[in-house]
Amino acid sequence: MNSARDAVRHRAAGLPGRHLVVSVWHGLRAGAAELWHRGHEIELLQRSMAFAALYFVTLVPLLVVIAAAAPTRGDGITGWITDGLGLTSRGTQAVSALFASQHEVLSTTTGFGLAALAFFGLSLMASMQTAYERIWELPRGRWHTVWRQAVGLAGLIGYVVIAAWSGEPWSSSFAQPTLRIAATVLGGALLFWWLQRLLLGGRVAWLTLLPGALSTMAALAGLRFFSRLVFAPLLVSNAVSYGTVGTVLVVQSWLIGVGFTVYGGALFGRALNSHFGWGEQIDDEQADTES
Repeated sequence: MNSARDAVRHRAAGLPGRHLVVSVWHGLRAGAAELWHRGHEIELLQRSMAFAALYFVTLVPLLVVIAAAAPTRGDGITGWITDGLGLTSRGTQAVSALFASQHEVLSTTTGFGLAALAFFGLSLMASMQTAYERIWELPRGRWHTVWRQAVGLAGLIGYVVIAAWSGEPWSSSFAQPTLRIAATVLGGALLFWWLQRLLLGGRVAWLTLLPGALSTMAALAGLRFFSRLVFAPLLVSNAVSYGTVGTVLVVQSWLIGVGFTVYGGALFGRALNSHFGWGEQIDDEQADTES
């Protein structure tokens, strides 16, 4: 008799925990369903392809110049791409062949060319701003808020440079992995949290944007694992079969995946907000300022 009562008590004690697990599971399912629906509405794949094209055409040349001018020993954009793809030494050589040496970059870069790259780099931020506004169903920001895009571009460049550099200091010490994780994971979460707030003109509350930033970093971690299994061997085989063109195709495909995770993470964060009732807090004062 006592054992039966104890069993009932144990089951009752376990109910809150099970309810929490069930609630989280239903929240994830609802988030995935809304992600699929909203992703179709905002043309997620097309926007991800545009992200990849703009990133490769405008931001990569800027990062190459910055890496060439930097006094550190890091490989700059090459190191960031090879780390994201999880490449072996053979794959790293194929990616390195896409970019000129530091001496060639500095000797051929002009002030006008650098300014043109920076100007057209704003198109990437404008594209991201439009996507975030579509995700949150906000009206388009006014033209005079282009300074937000410039600041966002500087922040994105800074993050990529720091993430690439973080693999250099204390390379043989126990502290190196900690520095690398802090720079890439923690720094990335802070970047996408801040970038949404900046490009949306402060019209969505900080707390409301946090799930999207965390979801973005979780998706990027998954993309890295997928890239190591699929893109890394594919890049090596394509480099052998098609040369430089094959390498470019794989890098572009990976960048499409990056764009998909950036926008998909923000979409999933909004879906979680809607399901759990955290609210989509709009700052009326900032909204009035933007309009």
